[in-house]
Parts: sequence; structure tokens; C-alpha cells
Amino acid sequence: MSSENIATITKIMESLPDSTQEKVIEYLREYLATLQEEKEWDYLVNKNQNKLIDFARKAKQEMLEGKAQLMDYEQL
Repeated sequence: MSSENIATITKIMESLPDSTQEKVIEYLREYLATLQEEKEWDYLVNKNQNKLIDFARKAKQEMLEGKAQLMDYEQL
């Protein structure tokens, strides 16, 4: 982030009451954590994309052959 952007954010934050600053900081922490989780998820999906495609093809083939079974979510 550029110094200019940081200075702008600092000025905006300084103009807010302390309680609002704390809320903004908490929101930003949660938002940044969400972005990091999405980045990690995207990495894992991209890293394993070929495996996921293979599993989908196998599942489709098993369905066509009548070998697939409905998942019992109670047993998860």
C-alpha cells in the first residue's frame, strides 16, 4: 500500500470517535481474515483441480453404471 493511501486511512480513522475506530479495526481484521481464507481456498482448489476433475469423472461413471449410492449425511 502506498504511503499516500496509508496517510488517507490514518486521517479518516483519526476523525472518528474511539469507539467507532475500534469497530472499524475489528471489521477490517475480520475482512482481512476472510480474504486470507479465500486465498488459501483458491490455492488448494487450483492445486488439486486435476484430482477434483478425476473424482468427478469417477463419480459420474459410477452413477452411469448404477454403482453410486446416496450419501447418508447422518453418518458424517
